Amino acid sequence: MNSKVEKHYEQSVDENLNVLNRTQRIIKMALEEMREKDGKYELLKEPLRSLSVRIPVKMDNGTVSVFTGYRAQHNDAVGPTKGGIRFHPDVTEEEVKALSIWMSIKCGIMGVPYGGGKGGIKCDPRKMSFAELEKLSRGYVRAISQIVGPTKDIPAPDVFTNSQVMAWMMDEYSHIREFDSPGFITGKPIALGGSLGRESSTALGVVIATKEAAKLIGLPIKEARVIIQGFGNVGSYVAKFFHDVGIKVVGISDALGALYNPDGLDINFLLDNRDSFGSVTNLFENRITNGELLVQDCDILIPAAIENQLTEHNANDIKAKIVVEAANGPTTLRATEILRENNVLLVPDVLANAGGVVVSYFEWVQNNQGYYWSEQEVNEKLELKLVEAFSRVYTTSIRKNVDMRLAAYMVGLERMTKAIEFRGWV
Repeated sequence: MNSKVEKHYEQSVDENLNVLNRTQRIIKMALEEMREKDGKYELLKEPLRSLSVRIPVKMDNGTVSVFTGYRAQHNDAVGPTKGGIRFHPDVTEEEVKALSIWMSIKCGIMGVPYGGGKGGIKCDPRKMSFAELEKLSRGYVRAISQIVGPTKDIPAPDVFTNSQVMAWMMDEYSHIREFDSPGFITGKPIALGGSLGRESSTALGVVIATKEAAKLIGLPIKEARVIIQGFGNVGSYVAKFFHDVGIKVVGISDALGALYNPDGLDINFLLDNRDSFGSVTNLFENRITNGELLVQDCDILIPAAIENQLTEHNANDIKAKIVVEAANGPTTLRATEILRENNVLLVPDVLANAGGVVVSYFEWVQNNQGYYWSEQEVNEKLELKLVEAFSRVYTTSIRKNVDMRLAAYMVGLERMTKAIEFRGWV
């Protein structure tokens, strides 16, 4: 790694930086490596627009609760912004801003003609009824309707939202703008114009990226032992994909704990016995903690849970040869540096989990043309984009002598910086 990058990493080891500050650090590093004008960093370090809204909801008990929601649009120089909506009690404006930036990077890496957007509502959907969630979903769309649309900003599912939530939101938007509602939102039910393959697309992208990484280091993927931290939508689909082709999954975890068996886990049994929130480890007495799972013996480690799981405190204990980030931001900058020093190949989140936005783009295209593809066609197109993007990021990392994360940001920013310059913004 060159001295300039090393200096920035030394300045970035503070594990207490929030997710937005860390993202801004990487953008600055990438733009300096690209020798871009300082003005571009000033433009790209924050979203062009960020809206905060208040959403009143009449609850089932007759009281009124007021929820805070956010929508951030990072940059629309390339095209309309695109990104999910999460319902979570820990949602913050800084997090939503950072996630919108990550979406811009993902779209740039994958060659999708979007900028990044992101939304969130601070709530706990696990404590809300179906009727309350519908009112909240519709209220959010009414609150942000002036800044979204199929040519402006296209939402999608994220943490604790799903196709049903997208259906409510699309229906509400259709009352406001009757003529262009199908392409307003992606991740919809198939009956309302959703795309085949969308639900499992993020996980499939992770699997494709993992296979490409294994090829790079000469690891026969069929002989690999895989640990997956997280057993939600992405983690469970990844486990299922691997298990079905005979790849041994030796560890999984959920919010209650983790399971590890060097001889492999029965993934089908675990999937069949999850509760309504996706938890299954509570059925076992010999479970370990999530932290303990990360440092167990394996070939491939896939963090698919939450942020900041691999840090300077445990990075030296990671035994995997490959780390593939299915979650957003699971590895800190200092941990990224340590893994590189230890010759662990890290596939960053903005590349590994970009399958979702790619198939969301496919859904938007299908909505606009009124012609829908088979699941096989969707998956084949996704694989082509992932393999090409992986190659471009890896080639950049070798050519510039930087890690895959910094290389991914450089690739992701390239088209956006050119669009900004052609438009005369900077």
